[in-house]
Amino acid sequence: MGRFLGIDPGIGVLLEEAPGEELDYGFVMECLKSYKNPRVKLNHLLKIKALIRVKKGLYIFGEKFARNPYSSEVLANMIYGPSYVSLEWACQYYRLIPEKVTTVTSVTTQRSREFQTPLGFFTYNHVPMQAFSVGVTLIKLSSKQQALVATKEKALADLLVLRRGAFSSKKHFRATLFEDLRIEEEDLNTLDLDLLKEIHQAHPHSAINYLIQCRKSS
Repeated sequence: MGRFLGIDPGIGVLLEEAPGEELDYGFVMECLKSYKNPRVKLNHLLKIKALIRVKKGLYIFGEKFARNPYSSEVLANMIYGPSYVSLEWACQYYRLIPEKVTTVTSVTTQRSREFQTPLGFFTYNHVPMQAFSVGVTLIKLSSKQQALVATKEKALADLLVLRRGAFSSKKHFRATLFEDLRIEEEDLNTLDLDLLKEIHQAHPHSAINYLIQCRKSS
């Protein structure tokens, strides 16, 4: 801990031991177990803004102590689960949609929830268990940060199903895809057709069926 001389020893231990910037309550308590009352020490670190509480039981290092940027995707996985990042946030990540997205959007098998945090807004939309895992991947965001994120095929399928609902015709679907969401034809061509079929098999829906048809004809 020599490189953290001159700072609060409690935050020094956390900086030494934490693999990433996102810390849960159990990890913090383990690191502070040498203190007579670790919870009092935690409250002190929060008071001096050495740590920032994202929500109950979840923290990041304060601005003066952060070693690297925190990951919104990692936090989204930790805030409410089981979940994976998808919908608008993931579509933006893959540059499928042109809009700037500020809400971190995820999908969960639990009931839909919303969380307002000091770091922004996190939302979670429900899908059935059988539709949850197909098309989800563990993305390495840095050497010490990884998160469950939808593939671009899954992210777009989720966006169409959960935000736009059922489609009455292919014409209606294409208008939504190319005019409303402003998906580019060249990006549509990069979608993995076999994976789209797997996603549709797990979650039969008119939106995914029309997406497959458009991909075939592109």
